[in-house]
Amino acid sequence: MTSLDATAPAAPDFSRRRVAGFVFMVVGMFMAILDIQIVSSSITKIQAGLSASADEISWVQTSYLIAEVVMIPMSGWLSRVMSTRYLFVASASGFTFMSLMCATATSIDQMIVYRALQGFIGGAMIPTVFASAYGNVFPVEKRATISVIIGLVVTLAPTIGPTLGGYLTDTFSWHWLFLINIIPGIVVTSAVWLLIDLDEPDWSLLKGFDGWGIALMAVFLATLEYVLEEGPRNDWFGDDTIWWMAVVCAVSGTFFFARVLTFENPIVELRAYRDRNFAVGSLLSIFLGVGLYGLTYLYPLFLAQVRNLTATQIGVIMAVTGICQFMTAPVAGILTQKLDTRYLIGFGFGLLAISNYMMLGITWEWDFGNFFLPQILRGIGLMFCIVPINSLALGTLPQSQLKNASGLYNLMRNLGGAIGLAVINTVLIHRLDFHKSRLRESIEPGRPVVDQMLSGLGHQMSGVLGSTGNLAAVKQLYGLMTREATVMAFADCFFVLAICFIAMLLALPTVDKPKGMAPAKDAH
Repeated sequence: MTSLDATAPAAPDFSRRRVAGFVFMVVGMFMAILDIQIVSSSITKIQAGLSASADEISWVQTSYLIAEVVMIPMSGWLSRVMSTRYLFVASASGFTFMSLMCATATSIDQMIVYRALQGFIGGAMIPTVFASAYGNVFPVEKRATISVIIGLVVTLAPTIGPTLGGYLTDTFSWHWLFLINIIPGIVVTSAVWLLIDLDEPDWSLLKGFDGWGIALMAVFLATLEYVLEEGPRNDWFGDDTIWWMAVVCAVSGTFFFARVLTFENPIVELRAYRDRNFAVGSLLSIFLGVGLYGLTYLYPLFLAQVRNLTATQIGVIMAVTGICQFMTAPVAGILTQKLDTRYLIGFGFGLLAISNYMMLGITWEWDFGNFFLPQILRGIGLMFCIVPINSLALGTLPQSQLKNASGLYNLMRNLGGAIGLAVINTVLIHRLDFHKSRLRESIEPGRPVVDQMLSGLGHQMSGVLGSTGNLAAVKQLYGLMTREATVMAFADCFFVLAICFIAMLLALPTVDKPKGMAPAKDAH
């Protein structure tokens, strides 16, 4: 045996016990990702139940996202200190308890605090699963299969979240958005405690604890997420709060990166970006986040606002994407082992671009049949992106870097989603105003066509409403104008996303062929 062989990391202890424990970890990750979107379709019900204002209720979602995005990069350091077992158990049990507290909240202030704690504590489950999957649970030959499973969970959870949330609220009450986590959370916590023994705690890492680094990172990521979440609602830098938050974000970010690059034992290590595969995979993950969270948000929003569909009806339409993801995932996993990942990723982004291009002709009358093909292409495209990107980013890193790198990688996807939502909301708001302004010019009274239409509508409504018939006709015409302007604004959003995916597709040829996916030697 050569000296090189003697220093190579031992093969993972592949046992049924560890595999069973990992399955329960994946369930926990599914719960954490699901809760990002599960409340989105039930915000109005929660608002009524807690007597909250429109500005206050948005923080039910924002507080969760801000807290989660702070925890995700910290999870690598915490996992090394506490071990995978202790960290995941603490995260799953805390997430479950805070879900119970959310269900018992009686005021909006309580709900915001509980949601923030739920997102912060539960956020550690997501990167811990990624690190375990590519670390010391499975041998290299099994990682393609595991990448498929993780890819399905990451894409399906946000896809079904709004529909499941709407169904629970309509059938029971909004409290069940959180109560549904209790029993699975207890099972996951117990199973991981009994089955997982991947590593041991290293409490010595607490020496030289970088408190300033954690504080700077928390402020930087929290203000960044706040600006991205609240910016579109407050006309970006026209609002003083957004402006000052952006300044704080820039200053804290500068000091944070300076701290990370100079401190002996930083809370987040950036050396994983020296690996070209990881650096490219992280960049692609940002665009993947745009497609995953952006489109998952945009489709149900259109179906609810324009088509006035129920959560169940929206779920039927969105289910097409989920079914295609299930059918495509094994194929994507097999091809990831056989083909250059750039071809697969390019194919995936290409399908996403075509799917969005097909949505440019959208009208208010579109139903299941019109959405069917774009939904198919979206489902296939997402799986051909996420499976190879996961393998590309994490498949060649040494185990000593996986825990930290997993947090950074998942952070990039979440930030990509936040950027995508910010862009979508900005486009919707500004283009809606633009289209309403243009359409209003064409329906000004005095034009023969407009006067004739108003006369006809007024005559029809006068028989029912009497003297207010003419006013009702004007209101109906204005409603039609607003509906058409809204549809045109949604079409503009799909156009922007199509351009985004085309740009990513055109940039792929500039990426070097990824290095081999063989297991990397651990660094010493």
